[in-house]
Amino acid sequence: MRRYIELIRDSLSRVREIMPWDLVERFGENPDILVLDVREPAEFDFLHISGSINVPRGILESACEWDHEETVPELVRAKKREIVVVCRSGQRSLLSAYSLQVLGFENVVSLRTGLRGWNDYEEPLVNSAGNVVDPDVADDFFSAKLRPEQRVPKK
Repeated sequence: MRRYIELIRDSLSRVREIMPWDLVERFGENPDILVLDVREPAEFDFLHISGSINVPRGILESACEWDHEETVPELVRAKKREIVVVCRSGQRSLLSAYSLQVLGFENVVSLRTGLRGWNDYEEPLVNSAGNVVDPDVADDFFSAKLRPEQRVPKK
């Protein structure tokens, strides 16, 4: 049986990653870049990169094709477009970028360090109202909050 971290490691060998400063540079060179945020809607509403679209990881594959309830036309039409996939830490985005590649998307990368790294690089994040989120508030949002029952049981 494989573990989640093994899926991440396997995707690392198949998906190109970029750093936050690379994304800033890409925005300058290609204003048509599509930033695809694969976090859950509540996470996206709280903070995201301005102009990004939200397609949660759980419906990504069906959102990429016509004739599904989850179809996102902008995404379906983006097979040849430059796409940067983002999430909180860069793990869900790796798995999502790999899925997109398998589905025929030609120019897909994952944001290494995720939005946590974007915030650390002091790039702006906005909420659903379009207001810039204070970086310290974002920092707190990105901090892991494991409950005791989520930790490995002690023997």
